[in-house]
Amino acid sequence: MPNQHPEVLNTAATLAAKLSAPLMCAYVDEASYLVEWDPARSAHRLSLNAEKNDDDIRAVTAELRAVIGRTVADAAAGGVPVDWTLRTLAGDPARALARLAAESSVPMIIVGTSERGLTHRISELLNGSVGLWLTHHQNRPVLVVPYRKPAHQDDA
Repeated sequence: MPNQHPEVLNTAATLAAKLSAPLMCAYVDEASYLVEWDPARSAHRLSLNAEKNDDDIRAVTAELRAVIGRTVADAAAGGVPVDWTLRTLAGDPARALARLAAESSVPMIIVGTSERGLTHRISELLNGSVGLWLTHHQNRPVLVVPYRKPAHQDDA
């Protein structure tokens, strides 16, 4: 996710580097819904917001590619380079990630915990927790990376 806490990507990249395994990252555009599922392509989607277009998605994915590239390079520094990809999905994040994991036969899913604060708690209450849903509906391991800022330092 854009602006996600770096612990999630750092953990995934470090784990991929240590295991000499490829890393598949995914961004789920919640403002779109899935029209057709084709594992060989990102996603065929229609936007729920008429004003949101592919240029917006391209800008987000370009930013994500830059962040992922830097993080993966840092994690693999001095070792074997990590092959990585970024997939853009649509719809409900938990279900989209589950679909991608099943179709790609990935050995593990890595997600982060929700951010702290009232706004994020309300969002999680209404939308559900991606990590919680995945841990209850997957037949593969799900690693939930905690937000590492100590609670006494939290602004919320």
